[in-house]
Amino acid sequence: MQATAYTYDSETRSGSVLLDDGTPVDFDAPAFDAGGLRLLRPGQRVRIETTGEGDSRHITLITLQTL
Repeated sequence: MQATAYTYDSETRSGSVLLDDGTPVDFDAPAFDAGGLRLLRPGQRVRIETTGEGDSRHITLITLQTL
C-alpha cells in the first residue's frame, strides 16, 4: 500500500503517514527499522505494510516508494 509521510521524529524513529484517502496512520520504531530507512521527510511517498483494519490498523513496515 502507498502513503505519504506526514510526521517523523528522528529521536524516537516514529511518526505517521497519510493514506491516499487522507486517513492518518501512526508507525513506531520497529516498523521504521524494518524498512531499513535512516531518515524520512514529510511529503515523501512511502510504501507500507499493515496488519489489522480500521482503528486497529498497525504499520509493520515503512520504506520509500520507488518507481
